Amino acid sequence: MTTTTMAPPPYIDHIGIIVADLDQAIERVRPLFGTPTRIKELTEVGLRVAEFDAANVVIELLQYTEGGDGFAQQVMGQRLGLNHLSARVSDVEQSITDLRQAGFTPMAGFPRQGAHGRVAFFEPDAVTGLLFEVCQVDAKEHTA
Repeated sequence: MTTTTMAPPPYIDHIGIIVADLDQAIERVRPLFGTPTRIKELTEVGLRVAEFDAANVVIELLQYTEGGDGFAQQVMGQRLGLNHLSARVSDVEQSITDLRQAGFTPMAGFPRQGAHGRVAFFEPDAVTGLLFEVCQVDAKEHTA
């Protein structure tokens, strides 16, 4: 009998949800997810982020702000609601190479520092309509 080594299942780092008003959205989801673990102001890209830690994934609420260069809005678009899925990777550059070979196209301006670590977004997927992101988490962020 031959044994095959299976790769570990992918780790979803976070799910990004675009909201119109971060404070209202926090209050709305509080009964489900509790108090946000972190709230970040990413003024350089025009974004406020509230993170809720669940046992197996981070739920990220994202609100665009007036400040910054608008890069976040350019990347993630205008549509409210479920926006992107982020897979945790150990090496963003290698993941970009591998995913490019599988037919994914990285967006211009990536990789770069994101809310959780070094990230890369890919062009919207024609099959699912979602944005996919890979995230090499900063050591100080998540330990799971």
